[in-house]
Amino acid sequence: MTMPNFLVIGAAKCGTTSLYQYLKQHPQIYVTPIKETNFFALDGQQLDFRGPGDQEAKCRFSITDVETYRAQFQGVTTEKALGEVCPAYLYSPRAPERIQHHVPHAKLIAVLRNPVERAYSSYLMAVRVGRERLDFARALQEEPNRIQNKWGWGHYVSMGFYYTQLKRYFDRFDPRQIKIYLFEDLSAGPLGILKDIFRFLEVDEAFAPDVSVRHNVTGIPRSRVLRVLNTRLFPLKEAVKPFLPVRVRQLMSELKNRDLVKLPLAPEMRKKLIEVYREEITKLQGLIQKDLSSWLT
Repeated sequence: MTMPNFLVIGAAKCGTTSLYQYLKQHPQIYVTPIKETNFFALDGQQLDFRGPGDQEAKCRFSITDVETYRAQFQGVTTEKALGEVCPAYLYSPRAPERIQHHVPHAKLIAVLRNPVERAYSSYLMAVRVGRERLDFARALQEEPNRIQNKWGWGHYVSMGFYYTQLKRYFDRFDPRQIKIYLFEDLSAGPLGILKDIFRFLEVDEAFAPDVSVRHNVTGIPRSRVLRVLNTRLFPLKEAVKPFLPVRVRQLMSELKNRDLVKLPLAPEMRKKLIEVYREEITKLQGLIQKDLSSWLT
C-alpha cells in the first residue's frame, strides 16, 4: 500500500494552507484529500483533546491507524511525489520518530515565520472562528493551563520554538532530506519558492500553478454578523470543504479575505515576545544557515 514520499511538516500559520492548494495543482504531485490528518503525531494514540471545539476540528479528522492513513493515497495514479501537508508534525515531539519509523526516506519541507507574528496570527485565527474570547495578553497567560488541560489549540507561543522543534528532525534525518523556507519569501515570491520545491521533489519545475489566491488569511471579519455565522458554521465548513470544487474554494477564500481586518499587535507585547524567542532565533540561524536578524527588531 502507498505511503508518502514527502511531508510539509509546518509551521502552522506560515502559509501551509496556500502551499497545500498550490501543490495540488501540479500534475505530478498528489497530496492527501484531508489536509492535516495528524497521523504521524497521533499514530496509535487515543484521542483525548479537551479544548472547546476540539471534537469538531481536531478529533473528527485526525487519523491514528496506518491502514486508514494509507487509504488517503488510494487516489494515486501516475503522480511521482506523494505527500501530506500537516503543520502539527513540526510541533509534535513524537512525529519525527514516527515519520522515521514509517517513511524514513521521505523528503521534509518546513516554512517558518517570525514566531511573534506567527503567535499573533494563530490567536487572530482562533478569534475569527469563534474559539478565542480572551484578549491576547490574557490568552498567553492561560496557555500553560490550556496545554496541561489537553487543549488541542491555543498553543500560541509554544509553537514558535522552531530551533527546538527542527533539531529533532536534524538529529534523525539526513539534512539533504530537509528543505527550510521562510514565510516572507513564500509571500513575496511564491512561484520562485514553488519552483525550488518542485526541483526538490524531482517533478517538472517549469509548471506554474495559479497563486493568485492566498488561503486561510488571518484577520477578523469586519461584520459582527459574519463573525457569529463563522463561529456557528465552522464545523460544517470544515466538513464539506474537501468535497468542494477548487474554483468554489478559491471564490470562498477571495470573498472571506476581502472582509477581514487585521488588528495590529501592541508594541509592548511584541518586545516581550521577541525576548522570549531571542535565544531560539539565534540558535535557529546557525541550524538552517539563514539570516533571521529581522525577526529580532
